[in-house]
Amino acid sequence: MAGFRSLARQVRDTRCDLALRRYSLRKCLERFAPYGHRATWDHLCARHSIEPEDRAPDPARLVAALDELEQARAVWLAYEEGFADRRKREKHDGLRRPASIDDWHRRTWGGNGVARCDSPAAHPSAPLDEVLRRLISALETGPGAACPVCTATAIVWRQDLANEPWTGPVCTGCGIVVPQPVLTSEAVAAAKKAGRQDLASVA
Repeated sequence: MAGFRSLARQVRDTRCDLALRRYSLRKCLERFAPYGHRATWDHLCARHSIEPEDRAPDPARLVAALDELEQARAVWLAYEEGFADRRKREKHDGLRRPASIDDWHRRTWGGNGVARCDSPAAHPSAPLDEVLRRLISALETGPGAACPVCTATAIVWRQDLANEPWTGPVCTGCGIVVPQPVLTSEAVAAAKKAGRQDLASVA
């Protein structure tokens, strides 16, 4: 099975036909897709003016989309390296029990679903690397009351998410499933209250 870097080389290889280069970019998303596969593809297509179903898109746009994806992956890999170093130090110091951020991190190892978007069409519009930097900054500075990506405070607890953890806080501003470790207990409680109100209004 080809890795991310070999697939990226195929996207850039001008000897390959456009259909294969597009396919290789889609396969890259099986290795790294911060919003989830479909939402990340929708994001890249929107930002780089690629028709999602176009089998022979402009090669310059394909490469630009890959560049954005690679920049975001570099940000995430640097974070994961720092995270792994921290856990080694903690274990060496006798801290074996993982924190809540560690539970979240295990589900996103490799960068898939780091800022998962439950709806493929609802995702942040900022560049992927910028979104990940904001998220990482929030993970490293402690919990707050707003979405770390768009700073919206309208966060609603959803019981019907399409992917694990199946329930969680969703930002109504940018569409990400907000990692619980970046929210205060009061913000989580407010999101759950908002979620109950939404259910009551539907019923």
